[in-house]
Amino acid sequence: VAVVRKRHVPELDGAPDAQRTWLLHGVTGSGKTEVYLQAVAHCIASGRRAIVLVPEQSLTPQTVERFASRFPGRVGVLQSGLTASRRAAEWRRIARGERDVVVGPRSALFAPVDRLGLIVIDEEHEWTYKQEELPPLYHARDAAERLAALTGAFVLLGSATPDVVTWRRSERGEIGRLELPDRLEPSGATSELAQVSVVDMREELRAGNRGIFSRPLREALLETLAAGRQAVLFLNRRGSATVVSCRSCGQAMRCVRCTTPLTFHSSPRPPKGGEGGVSSSSLSPFRGQGGRLLCHNCGHSRQPPARCPACGSPRIRYLGLGAERVEDEVAALAPNARVLRWDSDAAADAAAHERVLRTFASGEADVLVGTQMVAKGLDVPTVDLVGVVLADVGLNLPDFRAGERTFQLLTQVMGRAGRGGSPGRAIVQTYAPEHYAVQAAAAQDYAAFYRREMEWRRALGNPPVSKLARLYVALPGRQAAADEAARFAAQLREVRRAWDMRDAEIVGPAPSWPPRSGKRWQWQLVVRAPEPRELLDKIPLPAAWRVDVDPARVS
Repeated sequence: VAVVRKRHVPELDGAPDAQRTWLLHGVTGSGKTEVYLQAVAHCIASGRRAIVLVPEQSLTPQTVERFASRFPGRVGVLQSGLTASRRAAEWRRIARGERDVVVGPRSALFAPVDRLGLIVIDEEHEWTYKQEELPPLYHARDAAERLAALTGAFVLLGSATPDVVTWRRSERGEIGRLELPDRLEPSGATSELAQVSVVDMREELRAGNRGIFSRPLREALLETLAAGRQAVLFLNRRGSATVVSCRSCGQAMRCVRCTTPLTFHSSPRPPKGGEGGVSSSSLSPFRGQGGRLLCHNCGHSRQPPARCPACGSPRIRYLGLGAERVEDEVAALAPNARVLRWDSDAAADAAAHERVLRTFASGEADVLVGTQMVAKGLDVPTVDLVGVVLADVGLNLPDFRAGERTFQLLTQVMGRAGRGGSPGRAIVQTYAPEHYAVQAAAAQDYAAFYRREMEWRRALGNPPVSKLARLYVALPGRQAAADEAARFAAQLREVRRAWDMRDAEIVGPAPSWPPRSGKRWQWQLVVRAPEPRELLDKIPLPAAWRVDVDPARVS
């Protein structure tokens, strides 16, 4: 694989100064990491240093392991999971030039690396590269390109499912593009992508199957376990039940701090056949067992109510499907299977993530049930089956990127199967098999997805056709926030009319999501324009307002 991939490094080295950002588009399992390693080696040989960014802190240990084996004693790590003293010590080593390569999530971009020659951004499409919680708000991809322009470095963006905006830039020649069209075995021979089956869950219901597993997925899972191979089951939800509501009045249990619907999490049982920190959930009905309601937005938790807070009815119902519930169903279907769960509840820190990954990779578990983490960089050759329990989660969110993110997630998670030379299988369960994002992901066809997605983007004027800026305000009192949002929206529209900026659209105002944070109510406006800054520069921003350019979410 190393020999096959070396051909891309000279292309980077010989690039003109005006084209120092490159997209490395390769199907899952095509050897993108080997290209990174070769490019970093070339960078170091030329007397320069490199930064390698990963989308999640949980992926840092395995990335560090790969780079440390190639560059022993020369790899530094910067991430939030380090203690303050260890982080400071590593920072000083990097500043003294003792580390040629720095690995970490987005904040590692700000490491004190002199003679910077290369910035690698793995899985560049991931929105975890966007800092949106606290100022300063930035996207690591944009910041990396600016840093490269200042230092003369190259930026290498890697993905099997590139961001639509990034692909559009490569189409227009604004950045270079390298292609890895084939999946490769360690020997260098090409291998097939996983065989994908899409199951219409509406047909399963008509056939009388009301379980969470379709008949094809259930049979494939049992066959995989009987053959002594491993399986990954993916669901984009934590918890046991995603909605807890009253059957009498319909009231959903919501967080008292931010009004987000609460998720039920059952009490953990001792781990089965795994290391400490790798937890599982006991199989029992929700009613009557221990557990808590948790807000996935602000972290607030409470005991499940015996009666509805709104009407006093005892008819509390647990609806929806989460990773804990899937874990329980696997245990019921295959009692002897060793089941492991990988989400932010089962693995709360970097060390726990590493233990989960090591346990599964070493063969100490047969089935891995996980959320988005399993789609990002999991490379276990003995995984023959990937099951997407419900592909529709996130597909109908009020966000123009919903289709793109669904396609990316499905394609990435299906790419975990069949990496050991034998053909892998992926089974996708969905209630919307006709959706273009599901169809393109099943075919693992980025070009087909991009064509359809761009039709929608052009029709609605969304990026990359235009740019977005989200303006938001948070004030005590629901009416005060609504009034301020309406006042500023009217002011913006007046400026737009005065300057005859017909290509600028002001959307809103509307409540943000979540609509409340603590005692403050949140409202937002969205400016859609070729250059939103041309409008925003013409009006002073009130002190209570904040601006997020290219927001990760606009719902």
